[in-house]
This record gives sequence, structure tokens and C-alpha cells, in this order.
Amino acid sequence: MRSPTVPAHPMTDPIRLSKRLIELVGCSRREAELYIEGGWVSVDGVVVEEPQFKVSTQKVELHPDADLNKAEPVTLLLHQPVASDPLQLISPATLSADHRQGVRPLKGHFARLSTALPLQAGAAGLAVFTQDWRTLRKLTEDASKLEQEYIVEVAGEMAPHGLNRMNQGQTYKGQTLQPVKASWQNETRLRLAMKNPAPGLIASLCASVGLSIISMKRIRIGGVSMSKLPVGQWRYLAASEKF
Repeated sequence: MRSPTVPAHPMTDPIRLSKRLIELVGCSRREAELYIEGGWVSVDGVVVEEPQFKVSTQKVELHPDADLNKAEPVTLLLHQPVASDPLQLISPATLSADHRQGVRPLKGHFARLSTALPLQAGAAGLAVFTQDWRTLRKLTEDASKLEQEYIVEVAGEMAPHGLNRMNQGQTYKGQTLQPVKASWQNETRLRLAMKNPAPGLIASLCASVGLSIISMKRIRIGGVSMSKLPVGQWRYLAASEKF
């Protein structure tokens, strides 16, 4: 690699940024595209991630730590609000302030995202979006093995032995409800942990013991917790975290 900082080009006819980079640092077309898409190239001090971006006399710089290795697929964890379009919420601007240090959000991180394990109807909380086929396969094929944890705010008076009935499983309106791990977090909030809950299961469980739901939030899937994410913000799944 030649010098990572290159002067403005004397020509004035706009050309593709990838072509300018090839001229200035002597790399191949594919290398130029990887540098640019990896967020390593700036134009007049602003990172540009599109190889087709047109430049003329601007100053083009290649970051001194530029790495040709193709970026690894990412997984994003979102604190999804109730009844929202989550993909409209995911952008560099909504990355949690507590999780910005040492990360470089790229436009490519927000493309080709897939999701699995949808939230219960009316719920907020942890939603997962991934580019990694291995993560998607884990969430899909192992859904029946992954425990999900919800915090449910309720109203009403629980029927006698209600927690035991939830924990042991029961029949409600002719439907057999799977047993869950139920406990009180405080006087009005239940903590419920279950594997691959069917749609509407939590509402049926609560109704079966005389409770109505005010709100519910998923806080964990398998070994991955949402952590302290503000509503509407997201973070990257850390390399050390496993579902």
C-alpha cells in the first residue's frame, strides 16, 4: 500500500471514487471497493462508503489502518417499542450512546438484515436483526430450545396458587398452556421465562390466573440480554455473547 493520504487530483472531470483510489494508491478495483465499503476512505474529511461516488478535485484519504478483509456480518439488538416498524428505527443515529465506543457503524451494517423470534403481540423489548446466516439458523432451528424472558406488568388479583399453576402448566379455554418459570419481580410485575412461546401465550397465561396485562417487555433470548438499552435504540451483539 502506498501512502494512506493522497492529495487532491488535478483533473476536474468527475470520476468514480473507486477509480480515483486505484489511480492514487495502486490497488485493484476489488481492493478499492473493499476499502471504500469498509469505511476506510474519506473525501474532504468525510467518510464515503459508495465506490460509485463521483469526485473531482476533492482530497481523498485512505485511513492508515485500512484493512482489506471483508467486514464480518453483524447482528443488531434493538429495544423495539410497541407497534413499531423496527427497521425504520435502526440507523447510525440510534446506536446507543453507551455502546458507541470502539465501533464504526457502516451503511453496509443496515443492509440485508433478517430477523426471527418475533415479539408477543403488544410487547416491546429485545428484537434481533442479523446479517449472519449462522445466527439466523440458530434463532430459527433452535427456537424450541432458546428460553425467552419477559417482564409483564399486570393488574388485578392473582387467583390462589396462581404462580404454581403457571409453573406447572394448565388448560385455559380448552387450550393446553405450556408451563413457564413464573415469579414476581415486584408487586405489579411478573417475570416469565419460557421456550418459544406461542403467539398470545402470555396473555392467556395471565388471564387464566385472573390478571390483565398492562405492558410487557422481552429482556432476554437464550444467553443474550437486551442490557440497558433505551427504547428505540440498538447495539451490536458482542463477539463474546452467544444465544
